[in-house]
Amino acid sequence: MKKLLMTALAASVGTGLGLAAASAADEVTLQLKWVTQAQFAGYYAALDQGFYEEEDLDVTILPGGPDIAPPQVIAGGGADVIIEWMPAALAARERGVPLVNIAQPFKKSGMMLTCKKDTGITSPSDFPGKTLGVWFFGNEYPFLSWMAKLEIPTDGGANGVTVIKQGFNVDPLLQDQAACISTMTYNEYWQVIDAGIPASELIVFKYEDEGVATLEDGLYVLEDSLTDDVFVDTMARFVRASMKGWKWAAENADAAADIVLGYDETGAQTETHQRRMMGEINVLVDGSSGVLQESDYDRTVETLLSGGSDPVITEKPEGAWTHAVTDKAGL
Repeated sequence: MKKLLMTALAASVGTGLGLAAASAADEVTLQLKWVTQAQFAGYYAALDQGFYEEEDLDVTILPGGPDIAPPQVIAGGGADVIIEWMPAALAARERGVPLVNIAQPFKKSGMMLTCKKDTGITSPSDFPGKTLGVWFFGNEYPFLSWMAKLEIPTDGGANGVTVIKQGFNVDPLLQDQAACISTMTYNEYWQVIDAGIPASELIVFKYEDEGVATLEDGLYVLEDSLTDDVFVDTMARFVRASMKGWKWAAENADAAADIVLGYDETGAQTETHQRRMMGEINVLVDGSSGVLQESDYDRTVETLLSGGSDPVITEKPEGAWTHAVTDKAGL
């Protein structure tokens, strides 16, 4: 028996101390912006395919929801890194939550307004006098900047638009409470289609096409944490593995959607919807190495600063992004 134990000990030493090494993985908690769905497939793929494990990371992914604000979660110590849209992140930074973008997996915006053609809307010039559904909780910022650019008031009246606070559903359009609603290319738009309104009866206005697109789904950490070299190294490994996950998801779209379904503890997601979403998400990630492009950042800031009398941010942020992590990751 003693000989067997000594042999086992020697084997464990020869393989990096065996269980001791396995338990030494660095823990990382990621807070998602929304519920478990293909929007976050790259992270679930990295977890499922062992890419985080290869980087000696023990990653916990926390689903979001309508009552979860990622900036509040990380400010309260509930996460190491969060996924957030840049408008909300910069607004939070100006309010005192020092978020810093360390990587930008999403290259393009999937946000748009979806309108019924029978309301008479054929272009943004037809918005005045109409009621529009808008998401809040930080998602309203690109919309408000867009309306400011168009010089359309958002407080109602014949020359302005009436804004209703839209829940994270498509009910206002289905129930004729609004002429247009906020949708994402990969989610709510298809909910409208599935509810029985054909694409031929809809008109969409993509923020990308209107020149007011802002960056979505970036990775953010608290600024003070970046003074810790160990933390920066951990995030570099996390980002590298995550981008490997996104590449895998692009090359294995159906399998990636199935992985997401496997992690959906609510059982609310469907195979058809997740596979369709995966295809749209891959369009938004395409062209991104994970490195934030300064031109995309500048466009976002410029859009947010053009918010008229009520801009999203009041001055150009300083220190709101860094390449330190992606540089260390070799991206």
